Amino acid sequence: MTRGRVQRLALAIGVAALATACASATPVGVNRVDPRQAHRELVANALSTNEMSAPTRAFLTRLGLLDAYRANPDGTLAELRAGLAQTDDADRLFALAELWFLQATRTGWREQALAAAVYAYAFLFPALPDAPPDAFDPRLQTARLLYNRGLALGLRSDDGREVVLAGRAYALPFGQLVVRFDPAEETWAGFHLDRFVSAADLQVRGLRNRYRTPGIGAPLSASLGEHANGPPPPGHERIPPRLKVPVTAFLRLEDVRAGIASGRVRGDLELYSKDAQGELRVDGRTVPLETETSVALAYGLEGAAIWDFGFAGFRFGDFIPGGQVERLIFMGPYQPGRIPVVLVHGTFSSPATWAEAVNELQNDPIISRRYQVWLFLYNTGNPVPYSGGLLVQSLKDVVAELDPGGRDPALQHMVVVGHSQGGLLAKLTVVDSGDQFWDNVARKPLDELHLSPDTVELLRRSFFYSRLPFVTRVVFMSTPHRGSLLADSSPAGWISRLVKSPVTITKLLVDMTKNEGAFLVNLRRPPTSLDNMSSRNQFLRTLSELPVAPGVAVNSIVAVRGAREPPFSGGSDGVVRYESAHLPDAESELVVDSGHSVQQTALGIQELRRILVLHAARSGLFPAQAVTQVSAPADRASAARAPGSRPAGRRARPRSSRSP
Repeated sequence: MTRGRVQRLALAIGVAALATACASATPVGVNRVDPRQAHRELVANALSTNEMSAPTRAFLTRLGLLDAYRANPDGTLAELRAGLAQTDDADRLFALAELWFLQATRTGWREQALAAAVYAYAFLFPALPDAPPDAFDPRLQTARLLYNRGLALGLRSDDGREVVLAGRAYALPFGQLVVRFDPAEETWAGFHLDRFVSAADLQVRGLRNRYRTPGIGAPLSASLGEHANGPPPPGHERIPPRLKVPVTAFLRLEDVRAGIASGRVRGDLELYSKDAQGELRVDGRTVPLETETSVALAYGLEGAAIWDFGFAGFRFGDFIPGGQVERLIFMGPYQPGRIPVVLVHGTFSSPATWAEAVNELQNDPIISRRYQVWLFLYNTGNPVPYSGGLLVQSLKDVVAELDPGGRDPALQHMVVVGHSQGGLLAKLTVVDSGDQFWDNVARKPLDELHLSPDTVELLRRSFFYSRLPFVTRVVFMSTPHRGSLLADSSPAGWISRLVKSPVTITKLLVDMTKNEGAFLVNLRRPPTSLDNMSSRNQFLRTLSELPVAPGVAVNSIVAVRGAREPPFSGGSDGVVRYESAHLPDAESELVVDSGHSVQQTALGIQELRRILVLHAARSGLFPAQAVTQVSAPADRASAARAPGSRPAGRRARPRSSRSP
């Protein structure tokens, strides 16, 4: 081959290679990426990435303003506002809302955040109510969140830690926002609310799920302040002082498009609590309110003295956590028409151990509309009959206080749920003991003894039980009906010696010594709860043999470590043996592969939810179609598997003839 031909061939090969290279890197084309990356590019917005969304970028690009915005944001935003009379109003309003929010996050200026909220409101609620945004338009949810976050940021305090609700004039980048606010809106359950904190600024820890009801408005957590003027509502004093209230702030703007055009926007700031209202009407449309209940629950428990109550409450019989005065604790105002579910904690424990269950129950749409959650606080080292008497008396008092005329039928379908020792207390609400407890401790009838009236009342309350007619279901969770392993162990004796009895029991023992020979028990040392939970204890044996009164439904949730399939005999949760927790006549029994704290497990809580749904359906208080159908207890598995284990065995439990 001649030299010239070689050169021409080399040139041809080079041209072909160059053409191939150009074809593989064309100016317009595609790259194969992870689908998640492509999705992030589609849905990214100012709230999630601190960059404008694809629709806003496209809008600025169409107008030739993308580079202008990057060079002069304020000037470009003013130019966008000036063009609001054009036909692309929705696109322009959304872009203005998102871009002002971006500006606010970069500068920290509250007036820019309020501008974002105003423009987002105009996008969400257009001047023509018959032409709302398309429900499938992804900008709709972004605009809703821009309004919610913009409002919270725009109303924040100077230090940024709280949200300030007030009627006043606020500066806007294009004018002024005049807000009207009635301070009476800050009243809740007989309290003034104060120290509002944006839920968006708080991260929840310690709860498996963070629940948020999506909707309109800035979700806040409020603290309880001073008592409001006027007579407090029933049950007011049973709300714990540290409770945080989930509320929602909503700024209702009037003729917002005209206000934007004139530079003078007006509106009314409204405050709503979740328990009072879940939706509102805006420009002829019904829209849900955004609420954050899990945040309020966790925020109220942050640093609370109740966490220190477990051991202190066991050891000191009169110890009560700071600020708490009532044994029965309401998680919200009393709500007629909703069935109380009373949660009773166990030994070395406190109401805080119900946090997971409360979070799940209060955020379940079926449960939350039909139940109100109450918690019982007691010193767990005190004798079981003493604590049981306190529970019974507390429930009697609260029913008489809330409904003296008997007009609320929901109060007559109360459910008491007890974990561990709390289950023994729960059972004392639904038995008729007669003289059986008393005969275990005394040789003479109570009326024949020489005792002070206070001692007689205390003994009568602690040893004579009649079924509470308004309790129609009890749920036992890891309950030592026939004794606990801890109480039967050798350390139980010296652990009991750590317990300091309440003053009332000390006075009672002194009074009882005046009746020499009348008692069968040692009066030198009062029994503790560990004494009462020993399998050898006569009180516990008597209680275990007492039947639950007719008309009361019974359910049992039992924990057995390593439970896979029946039989479960010989198993335990480390504290209570299966044989001790098992009730042969229970309407249903669920065995969960768990340690003793079954009330905190997902399976235990789900079973409690199932029982409550069933109870609501049977109560006759609610339309049958409004309550989700659930399987009958006989169709339930009696064992649930733990994550990663084999499927659990099934054993149908006999259905009790009792019904609520």
